[in-house]
Amino acid sequence: MALNKTQLIGHVASSAKMTKVDAEKAVKATLEAVQKELAGGGSVTLIGFGTFSVYERSARTGKNPRTGATIKIAAKKVPKFKAGKALADMVAKKRHIAAVSKAKPKKKK
Repeated sequence: MALNKTQLIGHVASSAKMTKVDAEKAVKATLEAVQKELAGGGSVTLIGFGTFSVYERSARTGKNPRTGATIKIAAKKVPKFKAGKALADMVAKKRHIAAVSKAKPKKKK
């Protein structure tokens, strides 16, 4: 299951007991703050959730898949997210629970 922006706004509204209009303003303001900080080369750390930062990819050579010709790919800055320990542990635990629940039960003799 994937959560889109509209669903996120709905979830924030119900969890915080606020209107969807106010939740939309809050979500948009949060995302804009993160974008602005990253655009300025900074980072945003949310303890327990993770860190958004800017990573500089160095220049490299690549191949045009259509022609097979070698091309130069310029250096550029890209956004990066590193999950915090609490988030990583929660995701790992959910995966473990899902894997265990999908396992076939042993037959009784």
